[in-house]
Amino acid sequence: MAEAGPSPEIDKTALIDQMIKMVPQMAALGIHLIAADGGRARMQLPWSDDLVAYADTGVMAGGAIFTLLDSVLGMAVFSALDRLLPVATLDLRIDYLKPATPGLAVLASSHCTRLTRQVAFVRGVAFHEDESDAIAHATASFIIDRGHQKGGR
Repeated sequence: MAEAGPSPEIDKTALIDQMIKMVPQMAALGIHLIAADGGRARMQLPWSDDLVAYADTGVMAGGAIFTLLDSVLGMAVFSALDRLLPVATLDLRIDYLKPATPGLAVLASSHCTRLTRQVAFVRGVAFHEDESDAIAHATASFIIDRGHQKGGR
């Protein structure tokens, strides 16, 4: 009896996690992947003194949260694709609703709401523990680079 070959199922979370580790900015900020599959993603940005905007407030800088949201939105796109392809942010809007609480990590979740051949549309939220108590909302579109494949651009 022949042995079964490797499963055609790909562990997207593990693959995306490896990809994240190759991005110096995410490593420097401490951003890490919690989950990514089926067009959804969740990531965490640990609180750090190095990410504080003004020392007297202890509030995490908006730029760090921006990076977290851009990253988690992109990961939702990767997880929606049938294979990993290069993507790039076309447009990103972030509405900051309130400052992050000093000393607490920021979580972000996202989902790909529409995926066309060349563009993905994504929504996300940054929060501490409860998504309904948002720090920021984000919407974005990403270009999908299918290269010169048959049926590509």
